[in-house]
Amino acid sequence: QWQLVASGGGLVQPGGSLRLSCAASGFFLKEYAVGWFRQRSGEPREGVSCISWKGDTTNYVDSVKGRFTISRDDASNTVSLQMNSLKPEDTADYYCAAGGAYCSGVLLSEARYWGRGTPVTVSS
Repeated sequence: QWQLVASGGGLVQPGGSLRLSCAASGFFLKEYAVGWFRQRSGEPREGVSCISWKGDTTNYVDSVKGRFTISRDDASNTVSLQMNSLKPEDTADYYCAAGGAYCSGVLLSEARYWGRGTPVTVSS
């Protein structure tokens, strides 16, 4: 039985940092592209970042470029999202998904697995 779980969210002050982790069980993340998404209250889900299965392609939505970094650790079967210089507008529930081999911009070419989200609140 597969499972994909996002963790690492929490409350942080503006300008602070968080590191989100997307952990898989029951399948190997290294075989898939992985994307991070977020959903603010009352808004549609938004693609934030994507990394290809080889890790040689990383894409970011314009609003997080230069602040967020996606990376993969195949040994631990995880993909991380390092979030620096956080802003109040980054407040959202963050989700990870995996599927296909490549990214389509910040989206996955195919979303096969979806994980439970983790809340991020940026507030003073």
